[in-house]
Amino acid sequence: MRPSVEAINAALEKVIDPEIRRPITELGMIRNVKINEDGTVIVGVDLTTEGCPLKTKISADVKKEVGAVENVTDVQVELGVMSDEQKKALREKLTGHTEREIPFTKPGCLTKVYAITSGKGGVGKSSITANLAAALAAQGLKVGVLDADIYGFSIPRMLGVDTPAQKVDEMIIPPVAHGVKVISIGMFVPDGTPVIWRGPMLHRALQQFLADVFWGDLDALLLDLPPGTGDVAISIAQLLPNAEIVVVTTPQIAAAEVAERAGSIATQTKQRVVGVVENMSFLENPDGSRTEIFGSGGGQQVSERLGAQLGYQVPLLAQVPLDVNLREGSDQGSPVVLREGPAAKALQQVAEVLAKRTRGLAGKNLGLSPL
Repeated sequence: MRPSVEAINAALEKVIDPEIRRPITELGMIRNVKINEDGTVIVGVDLTTEGCPLKTKISADVKKEVGAVENVTDVQVELGVMSDEQKKALREKLTGHTEREIPFTKPGCLTKVYAITSGKGGVGKSSITANLAAALAAQGLKVGVLDADIYGFSIPRMLGVDTPAQKVDEMIIPPVAHGVKVISIGMFVPDGTPVIWRGPMLHRALQQFLADVFWGDLDALLLDLPPGTGDVAISIAQLLPNAEIVVVTTPQIAAAEVAERAGSIATQTKQRVVGVVENMSFLENPDGSRTEIFGSGGGQQVSERLGAQLGYQVPLLAQVPLDVNLREGSDQGSPVVLREGPAAKALQQVAEVLAKRTRGLAGKNLGLSPL
């Protein structure tokens, strides 16, 4: 007996696009299905781009799901590429509009946006961002990371991104690593090439990453900001006024004083500071004692002083110890939070705090109207 068309279609609905994370049937990627008398099934699949890096996986998944249907003897996949009209229709289907707009500023958006910042470089801000994103995704949340450190981008390496971003009718499909959608300028410049831009170019790049990237329905978006209070911090405050700030510092008082200035930008941007993460807090020795290589008290100082400035409590969310696994994981694209260890435990606790926070009411449509 020949396999039924209904069974084949049901099987194809189980094939999920790895980047867009929706069934390929829903995305209009199935061009045709042919069922021969001998049970051979030929499936025509139109990819979003000709050089789709995940075409091998999509093809394998089609063969796996269709091959499991009763009476199917063989599965052949014929790959093609979407036409311009198909790409335009796909973009409209995914975003619901054709004009560019930032979805995270819409009144009905429930995405929690966290800007991870620091006063100076070298405090581990990017590794904290990458690990928090992976920890949130491991908790079952839908997470995205925007590498806003245009000059010093490092998020793709730290999260182990090994596929490029794809473009579909002016819409950018971000690659996914460890369950996290990732976008970075590092995906668009050759290795070793510096980015030499002034303020307006930085603003435009951030705007494009927010409006042109298909983020989907995220629970949390993390922004890895460059150190300090320069152009990018100002642009983020303008483009994402609902973003909340997480300040990263080390215990060293000199670093803490600079980190305090990074957090105090909230007094002018009217953003909320969620808390402070103290990184490289101590080195745990084999005998259980601790060596405070960079001193102590910096994180608590930033917490207290920001609280006094802003008029509300700014908690010290965690003290992350020095851990060689954290450094190795960042270099290898394998976040330490996905393993066991003191640093992993501290970062997982921060992720739990961020996951439980609710989005503020600023900009939300409350469904009320004047009488």
